[in-house]
Amino acid sequence: MKIVIVGAGAMGCLFASRLSKSREEIWILEKKKERALKINQQGIVVEEDSGSWNAKVKVTAEAKEIGKADLAIICVKAYDTKEAVSASKPVIGEDTKVVTLQNGIGNIEIIGEEVGIQKVIGGITNQGATLIDTGQIKHAGRGETVLGRIDGKIPVEMRAIREIFNKVGLETRISRDIKSLLWSKLIINVGVNALTAITRLNNGKLLEFEGTRRILREAVTEAVRIAKRKRIKLDFDDPLAKVEAVCEATSANISSMLQDILRKKRTEIDFINGVIVRLGQELAIPVPVNTILADLVKTLESHQGRF
Repeated sequence: MKIVIVGAGAMGCLFASRLSKSREEIWILEKKKERALKINQQGIVVEEDSGSWNAKVKVTAEAKEIGKADLAIICVKAYDTKEAVSASKPVIGEDTKVVTLQNGIGNIEIIGEEVGIQKVIGGITNQGATLIDTGQIKHAGRGETVLGRIDGKIPVEMRAIREIFNKVGLETRISRDIKSLLWSKLIINVGVNALTAITRLNNGKLLEFEGTRRILREAVTEAVRIAKRKRIKLDFDDPLAKVEAVCEATSANISSMLQDILRKKRTEIDFINGVIVRLGQELAIPVPVNTILADLVKTLESHQGRF
């Protein structure tokens, strides 16, 4: 199987490095030529608790160099999805499956508009990775990856992907209700990401202060109201307890949004708390806390002088 990982960020490098242990043909399609060249030369350096190791994969900034793939895994930021998939079209053939392992809501639909929804497999991953430098990551924590189609069907190709992932240590299962899981992860990100970006606190620290804990709870409560109005079943019975449990389990983690702010990069706020703000407006449900969080993160982005 020819597998192309689109994007050489933390998650793209993590999956590429792990999949390099398989017998499959692994490529990374990276937007920037200089980054592609560097990773080709040095490989991917993975830092883990047990030590560091190096993975060799093929990397290019030219999709035509790769040819048609059996599987494309989209690992770019949500705001880059449309551009990345459009640039990846030379590798996407009639039978290519396209997996999204991205944050937020809307990526499946954006990819479907570009390549056809029948090719798209939604996904979430609880693997933790931090980008240290180009082609250098810290594997911060292991977690389950879940795949599923929006229509609930389980084609043979999805089972094959699951088996490949599991064989290289990427614990993976298939769900018939990926929409619920995507929303469940959104609820967690709504409570954690923006707050960490604004306060510069690690996940676990959010629970140590009365103010941040109260804001976290209000943001999650607003998001849950939206999910209930849209009749989306979440993967847990007590959303507040779940989000707090995730904070405790990932207490030392630096959230992806805080990583973006620290690196002076654009965040995915529009695809996380911003989703709740837009749906709140559409459904006439007040979401003042998510609105403030989104506005503050956008202010931080603007203050960096980049956007």
